[in-house]
Amino acid sequence: MLACPACGALVHADELKRLAAAAAEKQAAGDPSGALAAWREAYDLLPEGTRQRAEIGARIAELSSAAATTPATPAGRAWKLGGGGAIGAALLGLLGKGKLLLLGLTKLTTLGSMLLAFGLYLTLWSWKFALGFVLAIYVHEMGHVFALRRFGLAATAPMFIPGFGALVRLKQHPATVDEDAQVGLAGPIWGLAAALIAFVVGVAGGGAIWTAIAQAAGLLNLFNLMPLGPLDGGRAFNALSRPQRLLVAAALLVAWLVTHNGIALLVLILAAARAFGPQAPEKPNWPIAIELIVLVAALSWLATLPTPSRA
Repeated sequence: MLACPACGALVHADELKRLAAAAAEKQAAGDPSGALAAWREAYDLLPEGTRQRAEIGARIAELSSAAATTPATPAGRAWKLGGGGAIGAALLGLLGKGKLLLLGLTKLTTLGSMLLAFGLYLTLWSWKFALGFVLAIYVHEMGHVFALRRFGLAATAPMFIPGFGALVRLKQHPATVDEDAQVGLAGPIWGLAAALIAFVVGVAGGGAIWTAIAQAAGLLNLFNLMPLGPLDGGRAFNALSRPQRLLVAAALLVAWLVTHNGIALLVLILAAARAFGPQAPEKPNWPIAIELIVLVAALSWLATLPTPSRA
């Protein structure tokens, strides 16, 4: 119960005052993510239909919109090239996110489930490839974690499901479909950055195993672009207008014709179906559309890299 049924007094009035003060302090200190987190917590403590909840919801939407259009890293400011700039920002910024990546490994659920997944994949491949594949999945999930923190959304630590990948469970819902799309695409963007780093190491003399890891990461992240339900591609497609969905489908068609990749063809079929399906927003979202097109092109290419017969 969030309010007294008799007098209407708010049960969490003192906590709401504390959170409002914390949000104002964070915003004054130039920490919009911290302000968003405080306002989201306050939002959950207010009854539905109240004026206070509506006002805080409007503040969350405003701060979320500002966070979505502000580059999250110095690399993002240097690569301010529309939606595609997020790819370059992730590639440069990933190298500076070692602290965040190590922080995720301090969670027992993450580390324990990761070791279980590594043990399973070790029965199928060499230890080097199994480790690289597990780390590629981990980086993908930490991309989601980074985006969730940016938007002040509470979520669990990554948890591996051996044989199926990994997931991060949200404790709060994104305020808009645009916000949800950015959180969804953060995984493939970080996954692409990790795959490109592996590819560069392989080309620089690291050995064919690095190319194999880059290809596997490309396949993994391309699969996640399928526009279905909770998959990353499904969340991104929810923010695209019908013409933009058709444009992404056209990019997938070109990618498949060039690479003949089976997963690209599967994503193409589903994207074409979504393009003609219902519930497409009228307002276009070009940053998300451009990110999807760049991801499709880069991941389709990575997924067709030549690899050794045994990894």
